[in-house]
Amino acid sequence: MKRGTTFFLKIAVILIGIPILALCIFVVPEIARFAAELYPDHGYIKYLIFIDMYAAAIPFYIALYQAFKLLGFIDRNSAFSDLSVKALKNIKYCGAAIGLLYVAGLPLLYLIAEKDDAPGMIVIGMVIIFASMVIAVFAAVLERLLTEAIHIKSENDLTV
Repeated sequence: MKRGTTFFLKIAVILIGIPILALCIFVVPEIARFAAELYPDHGYIKYLIFIDMYAAAIPFYIALYQAFKLLGFIDRNSAFSDLSVKALKNIKYCGAAIGLLYVAGLPLLYLIAEKDDAPGMIVIGMVIIFASMVIAVFAAVLERLLTEAIHIKSENDLTV
């Protein structure tokens, strides 16, 4: 594969990570502050939002790193290797982890949306859950296909 294609994808992976970092730095504290203002009797809600949102950012960045590694394997013509399968498996687990963390945080979004009368927040949470689960399933399908392709390749190498 041409280096230019994977170089573009590596730049895209980096550019995907920058807005999420900005959201973690600027938006998450505002959401937590807003939730604390809505529920002044429950000061812990602020920390629950911090924990949930920042905990979901960790597997996101791990998945981006794994995608970056996968593109490196493609550059080195070792896309059909066990390392690629492992990277896809890690992406699958990260996608599932993000979805589960947002499922756990959905009651917090519900509390904020109920008090602020903004049902769009729940829809945003559901979209994030759906997108992360789609990524996890897609990575699982690619992992299985790659495993079968490696198996077929090894059989062909033995017959020659």
